[in-house]
Amino acid sequence: MLSQYLKGNINFLDEVSSWEESIKVAAKPLLKKGFITDKYIQSMIKNVYDNGPYMVIVPRIAMPHAQDKEGVIKTGISFLKLKKPVLYPEGKEVNISVVLAAEDNSGHLELIADLSSILADEEVRNKFENVESEEELIKIIKTVE
Repeated sequence: MLSQYLKGNINFLDEVSSWEESIKVAAKPLLKKGFITDKYIQSMIKNVYDNGPYMVIVPRIAMPHAQDKEGVIKTGISFLKLKKPVLYPEGKEVNISVVLAAEDNSGHLELIADLSSILADEEVRNKFENVESEEELIKIIKTVE
């Protein structure tokens, strides 16, 4: 399921200026395709300001998201990998951002569960962290789906 959502929504960059910018850039494919509005991006950023860096789910990997009523038009996922990590609050380094946008809570929970199962496996997580192309990322995800 994740691999289908991610196709065409994956970016690799050297660096961005801040964690806020990393969320904006990571969400851009979903915004361009009309899956989310700019309001959703602002809500994800506000979540970090209001609640701290809880979106950093494992070292170096963040899962930005917000409540579904805040600008999600269609369920989608996007992926951004940075060569140079950004610093979230509390000094948490992040170089992979996986943006989740779900139309409803059940979809949201399903996507989080799927991604969590990938990240729970240390070997798979290491491959995930070292991925260098969209094709490679899709292949890794398909092995655990």
